[in-house]
Amino acid sequence: MRIDAHHHLWDLRVRDQPWAHGLPQLHRSFIPFDLRPLLEHNAVDTTVVVQTLAVAEETPELLALAAGDTHVKAVVGWTDLTDPAVADRLSGLRDAPGGAALVGIRHGIQDEPVSDWTSRDDVRRGLRAVAAAGLAYDLLVRPDQLSDAVRTAHELPDVRFVLDHAGNPLTDKEGLDNWTAEMRDLAACPNVAVKLSGLVTRTPPGDDPVRALRPFADVLWSTVGPDRVMFGSDWPVCLLAAGYDDVLAVAEALSEGLSDAERDAVFGTTAARWYGIPA
Repeated sequence: MRIDAHHHLWDLRVRDQPWAHGLPQLHRSFIPFDLRPLLEHNAVDTTVVVQTLAVAEETPELLALAAGDTHVKAVVGWTDLTDPAVADRLSGLRDAPGGAALVGIRHGIQDEPVSDWTSRDDVRRGLRAVAAAGLAYDLLVRPDQLSDAVRTAHELPDVRFVLDHAGNPLTDKEGLDNWTAEMRDLAACPNVAVKLSGLVTRTPPGDDPVRALRPFADVLWSTVGPDRVMFGSDWPVCLLAAGYDDVLAVAEALSEGLSDAERDAVFGTTAARWYGIPA
């Protein structure tokens, strides 16, 4: 089973995406009808759709969508981790139409002004509630927030984490060095998987993405390991730099030195295991 572990969908007729203002490539609707031919062309069997907005209404909508779609079978949604009733909120999502597709929760930590958001007591309480509900938690962080995320993963070993976009590393020499140190530390956390996603848009303009990103991929293979790495297209955000086919081709090129079993992990079995997606 080939899985795209990270993409988005939105319909501007239902809800605006304020973060996309000023980005004409993205400030339009992207619905399953647009994604389906890309998945079929690339033999992608199953996908994980990920929240974009910190609004309570979006996750039930994504769950209902997944319940009726041939490819979108898993949802990483949103709920307020700091809500004292977070456990009840999660239970309500699981009981909603399509709730069986809920596999994880995410918050845009990268939009928080502080670097240690995941160390807050109320956030930690919410993270434990996510784990108790049998869900994973996706970490969407800036480079300056990565150390705190890694520390949180160490200190909450019962929470199953997924690091989105490999932590959004800076792609210069200093950025690579700092990020490599964090990945070595993260490798000691068996409760964390990493998404090979969102990196094409971080490639310097005019640079070859395979050449630019190979050092980062090689660090992932040698530290975290392919059995804890999963491919995600980050479509349609990837369109800022490349189309779906190109993003997949870059990921395939970066993994060409892996064994067949390791490549199967990156492009399917890691996501299936981590998110509990049935084969």
